[in-house]
Amino acid sequence: MMDIDQIIEKLEIRMKRMITFLPEKKRLYFEELKKQFTSRGILLCGPRGTGKTTFLLFMAKEKGFFYISADDPLILQCSFYDLIEKILNEYPGVIVDELHFLKNWGSTIKSFYDAFPNKTIWLSDSSSIVLRKSLTDLSRRFVIINLPLMSLREYVYFETGKILPKIENPFELESMKLSSEILREVDILQYFKSYKENGTRPFYLEGNFKERMMNIIEKIIYYDIPYFVERVNENHFGVMRAILSHLAYSKIPTINVESMCRDWGISKPKLYQLLHVMQKAGLINIVEKEGISKPYSKGGKIFLSDPTMYRVLEGEIGNIREAFLVFALKERGRLWAARDERKGDFIFNEKTLEIGGIGKKSKDSNYVVRDDIDIPVKNIIPMWMLGMIW
Repeated sequence: MMDIDQIIEKLEIRMKRMITFLPEKKRLYFEELKKQFTSRGILLCGPRGTGKTTFLLFMAKEKGFFYISADDPLILQCSFYDLIEKILNEYPGVIVDELHFLKNWGSTIKSFYDAFPNKTIWLSDSSSIVLRKSLTDLSRRFVIINLPLMSLREYVYFETGKILPKIENPFELESMKLSSEILREVDILQYFKSYKENGTRPFYLEGNFKERMMNIIEKIIYYDIPYFVERVNENHFGVMRAILSHLAYSKIPTINVESMCRDWGISKPKLYQLLHVMQKAGLINIVEKEGISKPYSKGGKIFLSDPTMYRVLEGEIGNIREAFLVFALKERGRLWAARDERKGDFIFNEKTLEIGGIGKKSKDSNYVVRDDIDIPVKNIIPMWMLGMIW
């Protein structure tokens, strides 16, 4: 049995090895994220494969913090409490990744945060659910920050090395000027096409994107969700796989609750719970109907959260347009599914949006978002511009 000093030495060697092999090119969003990392207590969450570990290792290198992953078998060789106490006595801060592997971490972290007021504690996990379960004691101490999927702007940077301007609000007049600047720099529709197929996570650079994405989906269902749902069983795994399959292949972005409950022999509350946890775990996006919000429901529309999943699952690519809009705008304002689809598809910050391809008419909407044009005309917004928000 190793003592704590030996364990820390081995963990430090692993950390330095990981830092040595950090990529030269990193996500543009990291600079924005870095500006937010000013508190000594931070909870970083976000989908698997978005670069959380890479970012935290960069920060560990810069700040001189000690990085550990909670799924490292080494930390099982001693008391986690004793390990963190020893680290905080010797380092200015500690970063704990993959947090959900730790039992009762909320009370332990709270204790160290209070006992070491001059030290920094940063935490990370692939889902916001694990954080919310232990936020009662930490909400006044820790700041929650989310790392989103990679944007089209970041994808173009990885592909070309060019840092294009951000279009923070595609529906403002200023975006016309910015879009012209971008079009002079790159063939944006070409990059937008490949981005929607395999560009939302930086590991696409390593190849085998489809296989890696399938692995992520499996890990979320079988590896992550059991930490967050009580009494999850094989039938529930089947329900979640059926939900993903239905959303991938159906032309209508929703599910029939009664039919699914009957076919799988589960109650409505349980199905709603599974939908809720699938959203929080980063598998789906539920869009409520305008003005209607319930704690547990199937909402107005449901989409796969990562637009590339439609290609990965070889599904109905017609829903990629709306899925991409939801992915791009869901954290940027108030987004609803329109009650009357004769007038539009979505309501975003009180503006009605119609989504489509070539020849799509505006109906009574304020804007038409189309994926087949490269420059805005009147109230028609190119869909690629939604990929330049961050």
